[in-house]
Amino acid sequence: MNIRKFVAGTCRDALRQIREEIGPDAVVLSNRTVAGGVEIVALCEADLASLASASPNPPASKAPRATLDPALAEAMIGEIQSMRGLLENQVAGLLWSERQRRTPAHGEILRTLLGSGFSAQLAKTLLEALPAGHTREAGLAWVKQALMRNLPIIENENALMERGGVYALMGPTGVGKTTTTAKLAARFVMRHGADKLALLTTDSYRIGAHEQLRIYAKILGVTVHAVKDAADLRLVLAELRNKHTVLIDTVGMSQRDRTVPEQVAMLCGTDTPVRRLLLLNATSHGDTLNEVVHAYQSADAASLAGCILTKLDEATNLGAALDTVIRHRLSVYYVSTGQRVPENLHVPEREFLIDTALNATRENSPFVPGADDMPTLLSRLGGSPGAFSAEARLG
Repeated sequence: MNIRKFVAGTCRDALRQIREEIGPDAVVLSNRTVAGGVEIVALCEADLASLASASPNPPASKAPRATLDPALAEAMIGEIQSMRGLLENQVAGLLWSERQRRTPAHGEILRTLLGSGFSAQLAKTLLEALPAGHTREAGLAWVKQALMRNLPIIENENALMERGGVYALMGPTGVGKTTTTAKLAARFVMRHGADKLALLTTDSYRIGAHEQLRIYAKILGVTVHAVKDAADLRLVLAELRNKHTVLIDTVGMSQRDRTVPEQVAMLCGTDTPVRRLLLLNATSHGDTLNEVVHAYQSADAASLAGCILTKLDEATNLGAALDTVIRHRLSVYYVSTGQRVPENLHVPEREFLIDTALNATRENSPFVPGADDMPTLLSRLGGSPGAFSAEARLG
C-alpha cells in the first residue's frame, strides 16, 4: 500500500503536491504542523478501497491477527470520506484561484449565468467552450450568441396558422391552459374567421372550467365541445374533420399524477394526428420544469410538438425556462405575458428572451452565489458537462 508523506511550507503547497503526484482521487489520512511547514499523509483511493475490501479473517496457515471492530471501521471510513470532501473543496479553491488569475472574466460570467437562472451544468459547458482571452463584455456577448443559436423557436407563425390541424395544450395545474387556448383562438379567428375553428375541453374536474372556455368561445363566435374519454374524443374529432383548426384545452394535473400517461395516451390514440404543446411556467424552478417535461414527454407517445412559455410577466428571471427548452430541444411556439386576451400572447424572439434572462436584476439576491461560493460550487460540478455536451451545439 502506497501511503506517502508530503511536507511543504504551506497547506496549499502540500495539497498541490498531492494532486500532482497521486492525482485528484487522493485521500488525506492526517495532517500536522512540523518544523518549517506542514506534513500531510495521503494515499490514493484505490489503495483505500483495497484496504476496505481486505478479508478480516487471516488464512489458517498464518498466525491470527487482531480484527478491526466493524463500527470503528465504519467511523474511520466516514472520517476519511469527510477529509476527502475537504480536500476536494481545497483543491477546487486552488483551481478556481488559478482560473481567476488567468481568466478573471470567467467568474463574473459564471455568476451572471447562475444568477439568471441557468443551470450550473449549462454554465460549465458554456465556460468550457468560451474562447480564451475574452473580457467580461466580450465573453457575455459570445455566451449570448451561443444561447441564441441553441434556443429553438418557431420561425414563422404564418406557416403555423396556415397549416392548421389539431393542437392540444397540456401542462400542470395553474399554468394558464384555458386562457392561452382563448388567446390562440382569438389570433386564429382574426385571420381565418370563427367558422374555421373549434374548441374542445377535457377538463371535467375543475369547477367552472368548461364554462370559462364557453364564455370565451361565445365572445369569439366559436363552437366548443366537452369530451369525457378517448372514445368521445375520437368521435368529436371525426365530426370536426372539416374544421381548419381544432384547439383542445386539457385537464391540468401535477406532473407526478399517475394519470398523466393516460391523458397523453388518450390524445395520441385518435385517428386524427394531435400535436401536443406543453405549457411551461416561467416562474418555476429548473428542476420542476425538467420534471414536467419528462412527465408529459411520454416514451410511448409521439414527441411533444413544442411548448409555450407562460407567466413571463411574473418571472424574476427566465434562465431556468430557457435552460429547460434548450436541454430538451422544445420549440417555443408562443410566450404569454399576462391575462389579457389576446394581447398578452406573443411570437417569441430569441434576442429578447436571452437579453431578458441575462439582464435580470441580481443585486442583493440571496439566491445568487457570491465569489466565495464559487470553489465549492465547482467542486460539486466535476466530471463531464452532462446532457448539454451531446445536445447543445456551442461554438
